[in-house]
Amino acid sequence: MPAINTVLIANRGEIAARIIRTCRRLGKRAVIVYHEADQDSLAVRLADEAYCIDGPTPVAAYLSIDNILAACRATGADAVHPGFGFLSENADFARALDAAGIRFIGPGADAIEAMGDKIRSKRLATQAGVNTIPGYDGEIRDAGHALDVATEIGFPVILKASAGGGGKGMRVIHDADPAACRAAFERTTSEAQAAFGDARVFLEKYIERPRHIEIQVLGDRHGNIVYLGERECSIQRRHQKVIEEAPSPFVDAPLRQAMGAQAVALAKAVGYASAGTVEFVVDPSGAFYFLEMNTRIQVEHPVTEMITGLDIVAEQIRIAEDDPLGFGQDEIRLTGHAIECRLCAEDAERDFMPATGKLRLFRPPEADGFRLDAGVQEGDTVTSAFDPMLAKLIVRGATRAEAIERMRAVLEQTVALGVTTNAAYLERVLAHPEFVAGNTYTSFLEEHRPALQVPAPTREQVAVVLAAALLTNRTLTDSRFAPPAVHGAMHAWRN
Repeated sequence: MPAINTVLIANRGEIAARIIRTCRRLGKRAVIVYHEADQDSLAVRLADEAYCIDGPTPVAAYLSIDNILAACRATGADAVHPGFGFLSENADFARALDAAGIRFIGPGADAIEAMGDKIRSKRLATQAGVNTIPGYDGEIRDAGHALDVATEIGFPVILKASAGGGGKGMRVIHDADPAACRAAFERTTSEAQAAFGDARVFLEKYIERPRHIEIQVLGDRHGNIVYLGERECSIQRRHQKVIEEAPSPFVDAPLRQAMGAQAVALAKAVGYASAGTVEFVVDPSGAFYFLEMNTRIQVEHPVTEMITGLDIVAEQIRIAEDDPLGFGQDEIRLTGHAIECRLCAEDAERDFMPATGKLRLFRPPEADGFRLDAGVQEGDTVTSAFDPMLAKLIVRGATRAEAIERMRAVLEQTVALGVTTNAAYLERVLAHPEFVAGNTYTSFLEEHRPALQVPAPTREQVAVVLAAALLTNRTLTDSRFAPPAVHGAMHAWRN
């Protein structure tokens, strides 16, 4: 199979910029599609060529298969990298590219389809010998059916959208209250239909205080599949990840090997060829259960790259070129510890409400062991049209303790002015004694909500602010310091 010459990136933001950098290193021409809302974006500036696409909304423009095919024809792209989100797990998209003679830098359409349906993927996992959460093998028909199944399994249980992902379409049912069960069923099916165009839901036992741990796999088209260790992704808000790390502070070598073996078994069962992630929930005893398989690159892939030394995007491109993996399982080494924080334009004090505005100043620090995957530059306007993530801050240390200290320093030194960000909140999470001890689980942020709120200012901090205000006022009102135009207006000022 000939080498890929031009990669079209059917995405935006930080993942698009990150893929462009790997393409450049591999000598591939990188083309990007963009909606006019992104015309001044960092990714558009970095690409070798940019092709404008349109749609009824900015998101709809990126979700149009016809838009991407037209861009490939116009730019001469012979391969497409979908990144994550948008069309990355759309089997029809992979088939459309194949029909057009354009390579999809991802797994085959059949694997995407099999793993995209949560009911079907759970059945396949069971057949492959993968641990699955006790539950009902099929679609839940209505609220009465949900209550009957839940009573048989035992409470608490969780309803999930069959086509779901990203924390959408989930409701926990704690007891046999028919009204609560009916409300949970109606809200889950409604949210599933709105988010995925598929109202089907399934039900399984709810694992209390679990860890969310995932295994990164790579498979080529010659039948070789390896796993690259695990990532701990338990720090979440509203089922969406906030902080990720590798390796997990909980997983020891035997547990890693057991989870890795099951992830590889599932990947082999679906003939997987590309980068993928098998996600598990792990209870406090160490028992682990299959959650889902994501048939794309993950947001948090950089922490795996930091401890393995591999470029996962480069591996995806080589696999799409039909190259065999250049290493076996025994050659993979995990060195050090890596942590990723998602820097988002959101207000953690207002239930993580997305923030908008112009990013007037954006100055991440230069530090040892620090990697920045950014989708924005200083001067960009942050809108509500897309996900609020501005950048991923990633650090590596020799130990977990060193990685935590490095990340805290990065968060303290990152300057982002013009929009509210979650930087200070992330730093408080990293400083929490339970996080430092490695006692993390998916309800961590909710359970420690009071301790993670903004602390009341100390007397010394109040004194510093008041002194700064007085000095500023003195500077503005004193003719020796203030510009004449400013000084002339000061007679109307009052403290």
